[in-house]
Amino acid sequence: MASLAGAFGGILAYGIAHMDGVGDYEGWRWIFILEGIFTVLVGALAYLLITNAPTTARWLNETEKSVIHSRLQADSDCTQNEGFTWGNVMAAFKDIKCWLYCFAFHTMSLPLYTLSLFLPTIITALGYTAATAQLLTVPPYAVACLLTVAIAIISARFKSRAPFLIGSSSLAIIGYIILLANRNPTARPGLSYAGAFLAAAGIYPSVALSLSYPAVNVSGQTKRAVANAMQISIGNLGAVLGTQLYRANDGPRYIVGHSFALAYLVGNCIVASAIWFVLTRENRQKEVVLAQEGKTESSKDLVWNGDQDARWKFET
Repeated sequence: MASLAGAFGGILAYGIAHMDGVGDYEGWRWIFILEGIFTVLVGALAYLLITNAPTTARWLNETEKSVIHSRLQADSDCTQNEGFTWGNVMAAFKDIKCWLYCFAFHTMSLPLYTLSLFLPTIITALGYTAATAQLLTVPPYAVACLLTVAIAIISARFKSRAPFLIGSSSLAIIGYIILLANRNPTARPGLSYAGAFLAAAGIYPSVALSLSYPAVNVSGQTKRAVANAMQISIGNLGAVLGTQLYRANDGPRYIVGHSFALAYLVGNCIVASAIWFVLTRENRQKEVVLAQEGKTESSKDLVWNGDQDARWKFET
């Protein structure tokens, strides 16, 4: 959705920027005012329309609630009754896989936020006007959106994330290599624009895949909630660093910013490889335990041990 929002955001920014002078405000001020008002309104509507669970949805009848409950039960552990314990909280901190999920997003957050924040600036530095730069951000985001959806569907079908994550990050790496290799971006803006295109096309699918790991692989509602909080908190530290990298006097090549993004993407490939190895190894160990106990993944017991249960298989 972030890539789709980026595509529409570029179009909106281009249109709103033409309000320059209305009410004695610059065009960029109107972008913040109008998009900020819309965000507040959507947030208020979301509070009224989004429910915590199917059982509390007022627009569903009992049959529909039952069907959704059955699908959730078959798809995940979210229907398991689980009380809060500090032991489940600590289980997330003690699990090396949760830390790997954190660093998977951390190594993507810097390229993600630097690209989304500075793409118009990067394009403007190639010699385009600010308004044209906003329009030129639309195609990369549109392609990134399509690739994100396609890769999400394929990876879910194969129940595997790491190989697609490595492939997407590698595509973004090629993009940043092109951006860094172009010694004269203003003379050859098309080459740098192609690099930005590949960077966006690779970054957004990788971000989606990285963020999906705790949702599909951590079992136990408390542990999963903590793992998600860990991932977002540690991950966004990369964004804090990224905001300081694209300085005005570094354009049009932005060697420092592009180099950091490239290094982080290489780091993401390393982290994804580690996740792939660890999850594959643990799945094999669980298969051995199931065989020794004479059970299958569909065996029903009264006791559920979360993602440590031998019946729980990780999506690599």
